[in-house]
Amino acid sequence: MGHLRFDPRFPDDARRWALYAGDLLVFAPGAAARALCEFARGMLEAAFAPHPPALAQHRLPVAEYVRIAAALKPAFIHHPECKRLVRDLLREHGCDPERTYFDVPRLRSSTSGGYLTTGIAYAFHPHRDTWYSAPQCQINWWLPIDPLGPDNGLAFHPRYFDRAVHNSSRLYDYAEWNRTSRYNAAEQIGVDTRVQPHAEEELDLSDELRLVTDGAALQVFSGAQLHASVPNTSGRTRYSIDFRTVHRDDVEAGTGARNRDSKCSGTSLGDFLRCTDLARLPEETIRRHAAGFGR
Repeated sequence: MGHLRFDPRFPDDARRWALYAGDLLVFAPGAAARALCEFARGMLEAAFAPHPPALAQHRLPVAEYVRIAAALKPAFIHHPECKRLVRDLLREHGCDPERTYFDVPRLRSSTSGGYLTTGIAYAFHPHRDTWYSAPQCQINWWLPIDPLGPDNGLAFHPRYFDRAVHNSSRLYDYAEWNRTSRYNAAEQIGVDTRVQPHAEEELDLSDELRLVTDGAALQVFSGAQLHASVPNTSGRTRYSIDFRTVHRDDVEAGTGARNRDSKCSGTSLGDFLRCTDLARLPEETIRRHAAGFGR
């Protein structure tokens, strides 16, 4: 179990190792984070007009909400301005653009009152990203577009950072997910039938940590942190942005957080782009990790 730190001022190398040791970091909104959130807000408002995006769930049938979100989310992911803004944010936080790789930012929605919790608005159960073939050196960057309350954000379960959890990650293969499940989220309404790694034991979640922040405040944590979506009871849809990074030195050395319990197949490293020129990691490096290097 690590520490909760607010606006820590240490260089990227030290920050990464603090995250690999279990620290949770919170950063006050900076210029780049605000710009990314405002860009997303503009896309949301245009997509859901004339309804305010946070209240659209109260004005639209579920199928219509899904139709709008299914078009909006990939448009956000693939917009070149999003990649530029993410790179600005990483530079603002002292990441070396030559050695830092990121995956495309996702626009997430968490609707209130169980309106939609599957597919395009999947409500994540307690999980580690490493159960989903993320490398042990993956770092997650998560920021809400609007101010965050205790009833609509993330829950962290730090007692499990150093404890193995019996889980079904052995059934998850990243290549198979990309082939069969990655692109059909909009079809999953009511019941989500996609293979999602779950805990296979009863978890003690009494120590859950929910962070209350301003909009555009960054929550940064290891992909090995056990975390979940908080059931949204706020009456408003929460929109957030997240993306992940890896540092090439850590990828090549096979270092990162200790693997406590991930037994999945494949690797997501092929999704990551270098900050300077959007180049991908070498194919040989990706193959080594897909074969289990660094686990």
